[in-house]
Amino acid sequence: MGEKIGFVGLGIMGAPMAKNMIDAGYEVSAYDIVESNLDKIVGQGAFKACCPKEVSEKSDITIIMVQNSPQSETAVLGKEGALEGASSGDLIIDMSSISPLVSQKISEQCQSKGVKFLDAPVSGGEPGAIEGTLAIMTGGNSSDFERAKPIFDVLGASSVLCGDVGAGNFTKLANQMIVGANIHILAEALTLTTKAGLDPETVFNAIKGGLAGSNVMNTKAPMMYERNFKPGFRIELHLKDITNAMETANELQLPLQVTSNLHQVLKSLVIEGNGKDDHSGILKFVQNQSGVEVKK
Repeated sequence: MGEKIGFVGLGIMGAPMAKNMIDAGYEVSAYDIVESNLDKIVGQGAFKACCPKEVSEKSDITIIMVQNSPQSETAVLGKEGALEGASSGDLIIDMSSISPLVSQKISEQCQSKGVKFLDAPVSGGEPGAIEGTLAIMTGGNSSDFERAKPIFDVLGASSVLCGDVGAGNFTKLANQMIVGANIHILAEALTLTTKAGLDPETVFNAIKGGLAGSNVMNTKAPMMYERNFKPGFRIELHLKDITNAMETANELQLPLQVTSNLHQVLKSLVIEGNGKDDHSGILKFVQNQSGVEVKK
């Protein structure tokens, strides 16, 4: 079916995304540094590759889904990286959430070899990856975006071309800033109302239909008052994104007060050992300051 697809990175997001491509009838080659992750997707129908280079050799379009900027650089530009195995006209799509400035660097090196490149980070967490309902924010050439659109339609509920290479990750930074600030103020609001003697579930039900209502509130408020911090998106990964936002803001000489505060909150939670929690666990930071436990 269509073009051959490669997948580098089969973690909490990459594995279900690769499975969705297989289920849609695509021929998929895959690689992950964790052997058990790779074996699992091979068992679901993927071809096993020994490195990113072999993935791209076997593929027309190679998707990268790793955790951070250095891993993206290694996966694409490193020894036995995807760019080594890619041919002129092939397309590499980095769906990792990384620094937009690093996306631009990777793109330049791909272009020098005639290889097309898109940065296409996603929002929706593990549930969105499993269900194929991710929101995909893309930077790059419009013709490359149109080529990738059938893939994005399998992986996500929406995909938008936001601008040139880097625009996808600039947009993802905006998404993560807004989500994080929303979770933080939600935690403070539920803490205030709990301290005043109200039930947080009742408060949530009363305000969710008004202007304060949001997807963030609908998803994270129940997790907070049910004390369920099982990760859909880990605090340590949100810290990574907000660190990228702060570094990018510094490059652009831009002061970001709310984002700076969010950065300190997330960093404190990671230092305290809560980095593996879902980012609804920002509530723990507020709880530690207030001495108030939000629960049903």
